[in-house]
Amino acid sequence: MATLEKIRSKSVFLIIVIGVALLAFIIGDALTNSRNILGDHTTVAKVGGTKIDYTDYLRQRETLNNKYEEARRQNPDQMANFDMQLLPQMALDQLIQETVLNNASDKAGIRSSANLLRYYMLENPRNQNVMELMQSLQGAGIAAQTPAQAYDIIFNPKRNGLTDAQVEPLQRAWLAAEKETETQIRQMIYQRLLMGTVRSNELDRKALYNDYVTTQQVDMAYLPFGNLTEKEYPVSEKDLKAAYEKEKKLFAVDQDTRDIAFIAVTVNPSDADRKACSALADQTVKYMSENPGALSKEIKKEGVSLSHHALRASDIPAGALKDFVVSGTGADSVSTNNNVALVNMGVGGFTVVRRGTTTTAIDSIQLNIVSTATEDLGKKVMAALNGGLKADSLINRYSTDSVSSQLNQWIPLYTADGATNAISTQQLDSLRNAGGRFIALQSGPQGALLAQVVKQNAPVTIYDYEEASYVLGPSNATMSAEREKLEKFLATNNDASKFIAAATKAGYSLQEYTVTASTPAIPRFQGMNQYYPDSRQVMRWIMIDAEENTVSHIYESKNPTSPVLYAAAVKYIYDDFKPMRNNNVRTYLSDKIRREKAGDKLAQKFSKNTQSLQSAAGAMGVNVTNIPSFRFGHNAGVNDAAVTGKISGTQANKKVILAKGLDGIYVYQVMGTKKENFPFNDQMYEQQYNQLINMDWISMLIGTGKVKNNIYKFEGGD
Repeated sequence: MATLEKIRSKSVFLIIVIGVALLAFIIGDALTNSRNILGDHTTVAKVGGTKIDYTDYLRQRETLNNKYEEARRQNPDQMANFDMQLLPQMALDQLIQETVLNNASDKAGIRSSANLLRYYMLENPRNQNVMELMQSLQGAGIAAQTPAQAYDIIFNPKRNGLTDAQVEPLQRAWLAAEKETETQIRQMIYQRLLMGTVRSNELDRKALYNDYVTTQQVDMAYLPFGNLTEKEYPVSEKDLKAAYEKEKKLFAVDQDTRDIAFIAVTVNPSDADRKACSALADQTVKYMSENPGALSKEIKKEGVSLSHHALRASDIPAGALKDFVVSGTGADSVSTNNNVALVNMGVGGFTVVRRGTTTTAIDSIQLNIVSTATEDLGKKVMAALNGGLKADSLINRYSTDSVSSQLNQWIPLYTADGATNAISTQQLDSLRNAGGRFIALQSGPQGALLAQVVKQNAPVTIYDYEEASYVLGPSNATMSAEREKLEKFLATNNDASKFIAAATKAGYSLQEYTVTASTPAIPRFQGMNQYYPDSRQVMRWIMIDAEENTVSHIYESKNPTSPVLYAAAVKYIYDDFKPMRNNNVRTYLSDKIRREKAGDKLAQKFSKNTQSLQSAAGAMGVNVTNIPSFRFGHNAGVNDAAVTGKISGTQANKKVILAKGLDGIYVYQVMGTKKENFPFNDQMYEQQYNQLINMDWISMLIGTGKVKNNIYKFEGGD
């Protein structure tokens, strides 16, 4: 590690150290100011009696943001539709889970051993901060290829040519990572212990096996209820109240909940806007054909942007644009000098292209690249390489701490975004004129970068062109008209009941939802993870500022092509049980009451026809169905769980039995039973048992305690 002696004075390392300290100071000062503003109200959520502080939330939020940015860089297409409004609740959900597990592991007295901590810090690191520390060292030119090497450098600075002051921030960061890892280990141990407490025994597995291999031969007549109308099966308030009290536990909520009505108005360009767009396209074509260079101030003021491109033919987007740039064809509207064309005109705007010159260039080159820790060493290595030393033999002569190589690397000089500038024109000329020898691309106190040409592609044609683009969206006049219309509606319908009653008549599409503080934004559809853009701001009003039966002001999602205006009304607020007046509750109860009434009516009607299955089927007007292998829990012939259980518990005595279901009336006979000759597989039924149990460990640990979610007080969106 002798080369580390020369790194002590490196400015990059000092900048990193100073930056870490400065960042900690800024964050600490910001959080102090936040506490002064908020007083003691820094609790983002409360789980039972445990508070989750805003500072912990900020750290978790930053971690998720970093993961998102990394995922977006690696998989831009996959992450293109990710809704950033999900991140706040995702961060809080993780903190809630960690809090619950920490509390449980503390009560259980679980601790991490030194050996486990060493394993998960040095040998198999679980904490992302350890990897970031290694990257910081590597970025400063310090070779730390493993966590163990990083630990040695950080905690033995003098042996590695560093001072205590230089590594002090890194030591604090390492110790913080150890503390986090210790917590993770405790959580992992507890989860494993917890999962081990719920396991099947031999009787459980045998019961599942017997349910599968035991089959019944069942003859059945089934009459579905069909359409259950209010006229035929009326449901009174008394019926609803009795059913609600009976099934009230089904409607329990574990946090503050709101029933809301919501209007979203997407504002589209008007006919006048589209006509103005067409005129602007003609104006742009005329100006670009008569004037080289930039667009006029007037055209730019209208929102037309000009971009310059120099691309290979394979990288130019296919269609009229490519046809015109490459061959001068394919455009409907072309200038008199055949140099400028309108290549796209549609509902989203227009594109005008001005053709430029064509050149030839090498689009990629294959290099052997060698880097050295010092300038002098770079000269020695280059002399050795040009003297006959093979590049792949460097590892045998020089330490990997001082010399590293990347052999046969293809360097793209042009991509779909144009020239990469990976190598300057001067460097490229030097490489091509070196006759296969190594040259120094860079050299200085920080070290040397050497390169040798291995192979280069043949030159390709580069097409130079300028692209003027305009995105058509509603004009200010169109937006103002839609906003004024919605404002008039809200002024007249200024409470929830009026808002709901008048929305459809006024031409608005009304949606009704049940939301909580854990709802990331306004959903496009109830129960689906798709949300209206920028609608967290509406959720903040709903959860923080709104009172029951109130209506919001207008919120806006600003988008150049399709901005959206939002308004919401809060119908009901509750935190224990969904009330009987809740639409979903009333619908559920009304449907169940009607089904029960229909079942009672049909059971009474056909009970006198159960002398035989054929007579019952005839009276019901249906055919008899034979089910040769009726299995409990594995049967597609009956969709009603209660009826399935009743049939499975019936003896094979061929007695005709009438049963009410939630979907219709059943009359059946169990004609016989048999056992299939399937071998017993212990592991398979263990898996089936776990799937049936499907424990929600976090909910189980939270128990009857509620989660108080204050996220919208801190992060409500724009």
